[in-house]
Amino acid sequence: MLRIRLARTGATKKGSYRVVVIDRERARDGRFVEILGHFNARRNPPELVLKRDRVDFWLGRGAQPSETVRSFLKETPEAKDPS
Repeated sequence: MLRIRLARTGATKKGSYRVVVIDRERARDGRFVEILGHFNARRNPPELVLKRDRVDFWLGRGAQPSETVRSFLKETPEAKDPS
């Protein structure tokens, strides 16, 4: 089963996160299917960019969002497009 969750990137103690579609069994930073956006909590205010059309596509295909991503989707129903 596929999950939409965060994968950590960045240097030690300077992390940022990608929002990715990944198989549920894989490691946090393992091989993913697609990058859907990114999240940087170190900025003020925290930066969240999502490809909302692709998120909706994967949700329609049965991918389950993690609790964190689910809260992002509730907070930003019209999330910014990265382009």
